[in-house]
Amino acid sequence: MDFVSGLPIRRKCSNAIWIIIDWLTKSTLFLPTKMTNSVNKLVKLYVDEMVRLHRVPISIVFYRDLRSLHDYG
Repeated sequence: MDFVSGLPIRRKCSNAIWIIIDWLTKSTLFLPTKMTNSVNKLVKLYVDEMVRLHRVPISIVFYRDLRSLHDYG
């Protein structure tokens, strides 16, 4: 999962794209979103789109370098 941000505001005030990659099924989902969305809204968007297409995942892997983990809290 990753975000592409800093985009001009478009349809429904989206200014970012949330990219979700499923390496197992080799599928990618590009979801328009706002960078100001709360985690609750992102979870709802994930459930509405990803789970609808591929069912509930067994695990979610957060692939980041250990040096960048401190950026997330």
